[in-house]
Amino acid sequence: MKKILLICGLLIGLTSVNYAQTNKPGTTDPTEEAKLLQKQLKLSDAQTAKIATIYQESAQKFDKIKQKENGNTNKMLVEIRPLRTATIKKIKNVLTPHQAVKYDKLVKDTKAGGGNGWSDGWSATAEN
Repeated sequence: MKKILLICGLLIGLTSVNYAQTNKPGTTDPTEEAKLLQKQLKLSDAQTAKIATIYQESAQKFDKIKQKENGNTNKMLVEIRPLRTATIKKIKNVLTPHQAVKYDKLVKDTKAGGGNGWSDGWSATAEN
């Protein structure tokens, strides 16, 4: 009986560890984030696809910065700031004027709340 409980405990533990490693907070799929923005701004499918590409490119650049700086947060923040600003600018170029106004409000609201997720174009430290 003890062996069965031990095996069950190990399986639950391993499952939890695997889930925690594959579902890290703050890491999201660019396509899913573009779809979230689509709902918030009522984007067309073409706009959503373009924004997903922008998010993907930004994520790849972010990963390169992260590798280059070996996780040094202070150095990463300095290098990420222009990337965030460029991401916001690229997204705004895809939007209609009405959507851009809504996006600016979204960025401002998220920035005020201390957020820095994909949907706001990584705006937490971006200069608008």
